[in-house]
Amino acid sequence: MKKMLFVWLVCTSMGVSSQVLTNDQWLENVSTIDRTLETLYDVISGEKGEKRNWELFKYLFKPEARLIPSGKNKEGDIGLSYLTIDDYIKASGEWLEQNGFFEVEIHRSTQSFGNITQVFSTYESYYSQNDVKPFMRGINSIQLLNDGKRWWVVNIYWANETEGTPIPDQYLPKN
Repeated sequence: MKKMLFVWLVCTSMGVSSQVLTNDQWLENVSTIDRTLETLYDVISGEKGEKRNWELFKYLFKPEARLIPSGKNKEGDIGLSYLTIDDYIKASGEWLEQNGFFEVEIHRSTQSFGNITQVFSTYESYYSQNDVKPFMRGINSIQLLNDGKRWWVVNIYWANETEGTPIPDQYLPKN
């Protein structure tokens, strides 16, 4: 008990979230790049009315991580938004649950150096697991860090495919 209290005090004074200390049951979910990305896609996906596990979602990310959607605004200008993890949950959580949403990785391109990894993860989005045709596709640019104990999502920067910007063949599955 004293050791746990000491670790909590040290981590709190360093700004480390206490969730890291209490959610070790999810350590397997971040043990490899594959498991981390599988968990990322699984945790935001679900049928209409299905609650998402936002604590597990938060566990995937460094506390300072950003989710960065890009695209055209109403005026047609290309821009982006910088969202914290909580901003993303607040902006998207209710919509995901009310409409149903499944994001499925269909291709991955990975580059690593030392403890950092960059993944271009091509996705398709569906309202239901039973849908045949996606309503949206795009690419997630996911930056990850391995601290020697686990993988952390540092940022996700993404763009949806548009008529004027189709996904290049190199980021699509090979038939």
